[in-house]
Amino acid sequence: MAIAAPQSEKRETPPANDGFLVCGLGSLGQNCVANLKSFGVPVHAINDTLPDQWEVPHLRQLIDHLEIGDCRSAEVLEIAGIRQCRAVLLVTQDERVNLEAALTARVLNPKVRLVMRSDKQNLNELMGQQLQNFIAFEPTQLAAPAFALGAFGEALVGYFNLDGHRFQVVKQVLEPTHPWCDRRHLHELDTGHRRILCHTPVDETSWVMADSPSSLFYTWIPDTPLGAGDEVVMIESDAELHTLNREAPRPVRQQPLRRIGQAIARLRNWPTLKRDFIHLVRSGSGQQLRRVALICGITVLALCLVGTLLLDANSPDDIPLFQAFLYTFITLFGGYGDVFEALEDFNYPRLLQLFGVLLTVAGAAFVGVLYALLTEKLLTLRFEFMERRPPVPEQDHVVVIWLGRVGRQVLAALQDLNQPVVGISSHGLDADVLPKIPLLTGDVSAALDKANLATAKSVVAVSEDEIQNLEMGLLAHRLNPHCRAIIRTYDQQFTDRVAQIFPFAQVLCASALSAEAFAGAAFGEHVIGLFRLYDQTVLITQYQVEPGDTLIGMLLAEVAYGYGVVPLWHQHGDQPSKIMPTDDIRLKRGDRLVVLATISGLRRIEQRELAPRTWHLHLERAFTPQALFDGATEIARVSGYRLGEARQLMAQIPITLPLPLYRHQALRLCRLLTRAQVKAEVVPPPV
Repeated sequence: MAIAAPQSEKRETPPANDGFLVCGLGSLGQNCVANLKSFGVPVHAINDTLPDQWEVPHLRQLIDHLEIGDCRSAEVLEIAGIRQCRAVLLVTQDERVNLEAALTARVLNPKVRLVMRSDKQNLNELMGQQLQNFIAFEPTQLAAPAFALGAFGEALVGYFNLDGHRFQVVKQVLEPTHPWCDRRHLHELDTGHRRILCHTPVDETSWVMADSPSSLFYTWIPDTPLGAGDEVVMIESDAELHTLNREAPRPVRQQPLRRIGQAIARLRNWPTLKRDFIHLVRSGSGQQLRRVALICGITVLALCLVGTLLLDANSPDDIPLFQAFLYTFITLFGGYGDVFEALEDFNYPRLLQLFGVLLTVAGAAFVGVLYALLTEKLLTLRFEFMERRPPVPEQDHVVVIWLGRVGRQVLAALQDLNQPVVGISSHGLDADVLPKIPLLTGDVSAALDKANLATAKSVVAVSEDEIQNLEMGLLAHRLNPHCRAIIRTYDQQFTDRVAQIFPFAQVLCASALSAEAFAGAAFGEHVIGLFRLYDQTVLITQYQVEPGDTLIGMLLAEVAYGYGVVPLWHQHGDQPSKIMPTDDIRLKRGDRLVVLATISGLRRIEQRELAPRTWHLHLERAFTPQALFDGATEIARVSGYRLGEARQLMAQIPITLPLPLYRHQALRLCRLLTRAQVKAEVVPPPV
């Protein structure tokens, strides 16, 4: 069943292999459509029914062709235009449907790119090895770091690993005593292991933004001096990596003698002992066996005492009290036949023999309960050999509520950052699941009190029910107004409304976060990870430069300032990789490039939308003959001139370089020429 989208204007017929097909219009699928349409490409969609709710406004009008049917059907895929599609995004909630549809799509169009939603890691790797042009993501794996970073605090914006090197994005507000204040300019912070991403001066009224195709990157002017109160966002690699959070303190285990002393003190404290006894009697079914054992133990002790006194009072001879106790103890634990004849010599022998039967029955019951306790202990013995979970932190910790797939990933990420955490789950977890993390189970609302929420740093609610997450976020804010509330949602409209009404909460829609990675991957890019910066999603994206690629033959300066992305990693062939590569590298076939980019930056690269170069450089004079040679070398290296052309330009000083540059590029070249003893001046574009 085909439903044509309403046409507000006449559309041109798309060229072959230029469309994109989205299978599944759930929350993730709708956000994928919205992101793909930002590239200006035709988008077709398949869904088994017409969606009940459109999360993205006017999304229905953005879909060029909507087919109602089963995306696993070859006929449905044919009608949806699979043979004219460049990529297929299989994002239904059923992984089996995604896999079957992917195989059918590859049969119908062997060249189509497949982007599949799946959390089967082994299957994804095997499929990637057997099928070319295939990639699979799990939305929760992409979004979980964003929840962890939101809970960690504003200091750490993002972190990821790349070929054994760790990168982290940090946000820092400069104190007056900071060594950079009033001593450094922004360009001086760029080193071989650090790059400036954003800069916000304390006095925003005098802030002059640099022209940049990106609203996030390169809006700062390199020659700006740093001052107290300025906010700087940087990305650092291992060499400059600093610990943002001290290592979580190890729980202190009490010494055995100290524990014994505390137990004796509790026995002497009658009110405490009484309270513990009442608590044990009123406890839930999990303590039922212990209650029975306690009652049997008290009964046995009482019978032992009564039996000792009865035998001592009715003995024919004046037997020692200890011997009367031995008779009672032997009778109690199955030795009735051994003392039966001895009781014939006591006063009231028949009554004492009946009492002996009572003792034997009570002893048998006690032994049965004892065996039950031992069996329970043996069945849980494997937990005893494992290290016990640490206690709940006292303060500055993160509380993660509901430990499903996302919750466990958030805990693991925070643990990797040495952030003290505690998990809350409605049911218990196996002892080998996150064994180093404190865990509270049972009623979630009651567990919040035990989690020291009043002194917590953040609360992360990541259940499958967004209403429940909102409830926990509001409850946490009521108990501790100073803690950060991180709430997981599934509907972008609901996300926007909650964020607007409750500004203290950080509301993250996992589908919206992941959809940008799916859309970027549809164009052939490898999205390594993502993080949030100033309410925008930044994608860590890897490019493999191939013949005919939009990047081939370009300087990294042109890629960075022309497309508004930040190069982090460059590798040519089998040569050693370069972290934070310089702007002077020219990309060649086979190069591997990793950049930070927003979805808009990926779109600009895909559509070759280079920002115009409008700045010039005027060369006034060279102070020495060597400066003529060195200056030509710097011009050729930075601006892209051939060395011969650069020397001809230097010979014609004073002269303005005819080739326009980007502002950051022109300022860097001016600094290099000044160092080479060539007087130069940056010429801004005409107003």
